[in-house]
Amino acid sequence: MSKRVQVIGAHSADFVWRAGGAIAVTNAAGGTAHVLALSYGEQGESGELWKERGMTIERVKEIRHAEAERAAASLGAEFRCLDLGDYPLEIDAAGLERIADEIREFAPDVLVTHTTIDPFNPDHGVAGAAVERARSLAAGAGVPSAFATVTPPELFLFEPHQPELCGFVPTTFVDITAVHDRKVAAMAEMKAQGYLQTYYTERASHRGNHARRSSGRGEIRQAEAFQRVIPQVVAAL
Repeated sequence: MSKRVQVIGAHSADFVWRAGGAIAVTNAAGGTAHVLALSYGEQGESGELWKERGMTIERVKEIRHAEAERAAASLGAEFRCLDLGDYPLEIDAAGLERIADEIREFAPDVLVTHTTIDPFNPDHGVAGAAVERARSLAAGAGVPSAFATVTPPELFLFEPHQPELCGFVPTTFVDITAVHDRKVAAMAEMKAQGYLQTYYTERASHRGNHARRSSGRGEIRQAEAFQRVIPQVVAAL
């Protein structure tokens, strides 16, 4: 069980749907979780809010921040947002350095982000590629550098909405049965995207079935799927 888990998403709600259970598991085991959003998803991920008369960009950001903060707190994590804008999310050298600085500051054992391919969301792949690059910068490629570095964290990709079209192949299932109610509560905070709550509740049960069949552990009811990017180093098989 990792003691320090950092989840970085393109938008403020991404962590809840795809890694909320893993965050709650970390917290329940006495670890520390940190959530970083690169944007609030104020333009492309807040459709329900834009139905309200007189809504503004700044008001959407305020609502989304409050939602994410409450959701993260219910899972036992801290939430921060870099507010880089969305649709399109553009990450220049300064933005990349800000992400690397966040990784250096938190020094995670495990880093979780998007796949670098997502044909249905223009921001997810950009975020995934930037986080992978920022990880390498923060870790100095695992060798001594002229700048401060952290021990290279393990890198996992969380499950995209349409995994088959994003090159996502699950290599790791996290049993979230014991904390699933906390994930459901966190998802309920994301009222700007309430339509996703049913989908990800059902997805947890689907992955729970896969985890049971993969492990033979009949007590698993809900799970989240992740893809390991960096090889695991062990003393023996």
